[in-house]
Amino acid sequence: MSESGTVIVVDDDQSLREALERLLRSVGYDVILFGSAAEFRAAPRPPSPCCLVLDVRMPGRSGLDLQQEMTQSGDAPPIIFISGHGDIPMTVKAMKAGAVEFLPKPFRDQELLDAVAQALVRDAARQAEEAQIETLRARLASLTARERQVMAEVVKGLLNKQVAAVLGVSEITVKVHRGQVMRKMGASSMADLVRMADRLDLANSQA
Repeated sequence: MSESGTVIVVDDDQSLREALERLLRSVGYDVILFGSAAEFRAAPRPPSPCCLVLDVRMPGRSGLDLQQEMTQSGDAPPIIFISGHGDIPMTVKAMKAGAVEFLPKPFRDQELLDAVAQALVRDAARQAEEAQIETLRARLASLTARERQVMAEVVKGLLNKQVAAVLGVSEITVKVHRGQVMRKMGASSMADLVRMADRLDLANSQA
């Protein structure tokens, strides 16, 4: 059964890169190869769900250095470390920083394929979440300033008359704006609207 997604292999060992490429392509993955962390960082990230198969020790930046750099910049894909020199402290450090797996060389093909499948599921979920957040942001941007004020108060659990008192408007005005907020945000219930506000971190943005 073929798989979907892109696997990026970063390893200074050309023969290993090519062997991993054959393995991964044999089950249907797209594969991109790099011989160093610098080459990888200089290249654009594929748009499809992807993961990184990363050697720990390479000339220049190590795999752990690259992981730390990407994590700090907020653009780290799921990482599977491979190493012929791994030890327990190194493994713990990588896993605590969010690595999907740490495989000592030599590893079984199926171990790598299982880890890649897990990593790509994780990245697909991240992409889906980001797309949903962008949709919510676009809906939020469609609200008028007054509608945003009403939404910010409503999701705190305030009744219409309480919102009216806070904003200095009539209860009828609040009711009308509240209906517009529900429609524009695509919320089916108040609980739904509260969940949307939580995902947008609306409370903090209004603080």
